Amino acid sequence: MELRFHRDFVKKFKKLSPKLKSKTISSIEKFSKNPFDSSLKNHALKGRLLGKRAFSVSGDCRIIFEEINNYVLVIMLDIGNHNQVY
Repeated sequence: MELRFHRDFVKKFKKLSPKLKSKTISSIEKFSKNPFDSSLKNHALKGRLLGKRAFSVSGDCRIIFEEINNYVLVIMLDIGNHNQVY
């Protein structure tokens, strides 16, 4: 799996607290090994985000991503709490 990070994702990641940054890095590492790990709650999105997917970093923090060719390429698009990303 190749991971790429959209500039919006990078910009928002830099604003996270050190604790949430660490948890995000751990979640992305877990995701890269097994995108369907049950603790990540990977799920498809609807509405204006149709075609995108999301997984959980913590209770309210989500990462929005796009997967291409059955997870050969994954582009991390956005990160934030539920209200910020949906």
